[in-house]
Amino acid sequence: MNRIVLVILFAVFFLSNTYAQDKIFKEKLLLMGSAFEITVVEQDSVRAQKALRAAIDEIRRIEKLISSWLPGSQTSEINRNAGIRPVHVNKELFDLIKRAIAISRITDGAFDITYASMDKIWHFDGSMTEKPSEEAIKKSVEKVGYQNIVLDEESQTVFLKKKGMKIGFGGIGKGYAADRAKKLLMEMGVKAGIINASGDMNTWGNAPDGRPWTAAIVNPMNKNKAFALVPVSDKAVATSGDYEKFVIFDGIRYAHIINPKTGYPATGVISVSVFAPTAELADALATAVFVMGKEVGVNRIDQIPGVECIVVDDRGKIYTSKHIQLDKTE
Repeated sequence: MNRIVLVILFAVFFLSNTYAQDKIFKEKLLLMGSAFEITVVEQDSVRAQKALRAAIDEIRRIEKLISSWLPGSQTSEINRNAGIRPVHVNKELFDLIKRAIAISRITDGAFDITYASMDKIWHFDGSMTEKPSEEAIKKSVEKVGYQNIVLDEESQTVFLKKKGMKIGFGGIGKGYAADRAKKLLMEMGVKAGIINASGDMNTWGNAPDGRPWTAAIVNPMNKNKAFALVPVSDKAVATSGDYEKFVIFDGIRYAHIINPKTGYPATGVISVSVFAPTAELADALATAVFVMGKEVGVNRIDQIPGVECIVVDDRGKIYTSKHIQLDKTE
């Protein structure tokens, strides 16, 4: 998924002597195949560096647990045994899969971790000269379907019914890692910070000047500009965008985010930002809304307590869920 990196804005002036003692410490690095930026607010550089290293170690631990690219991971073991036998996994992974299935249900399958089973027949690197046939598209999703994941609570096992099925956490994993890193840092006593995983972001506390962290939502029609500012302290935000990776056939623009139910790429939307209590939920719902489209997607978000969204269609028109307030920049 092509993620639009959200720009985090914070004031540089201190409002009191208490805030003046706080400083921002950052670490930028590649984790889980994506650019992560970890920000903590601390007074002491030693404590700050300790916190940053702990967050990085936690994200790496999550990667080893959920990665489908690492042959020794529990996720890889589940995929290897698809259609063969159930696989016992630890409670953390079991619960993550259980929550992913719940999100699949509330989005009618627009989000589905078995998307990894899809045949890769669409290419968005400029090499496609014609649209895949209807038969090829239909065949590409034959093994996709969260309904074919069997969870056994008692034995804590996961079984994929169809041979060749796969699960992957590309649409939820970075958000989950951001949540876990935030939780760890809060337990360590870090008063404020941001975990930004290529746009899957979770925050807590305030900036050093006492003001809320603010997300600048990038304008997908001009990525050098932002069209809105949204306070994001103590909440998460994830953005799915597709204004660079797409193909056009017969005048229809097909995004690289593919509907796991139909095998067809999403159309009509170029950016979705979701605000939620956790980055895991925001991450998954941003993908789902992109697939569902502006009308159905916004309507679905309106039915989920504590969750809001901003959708930009392929004409640049902005749609929002009913409770969101935008501080427009232009």
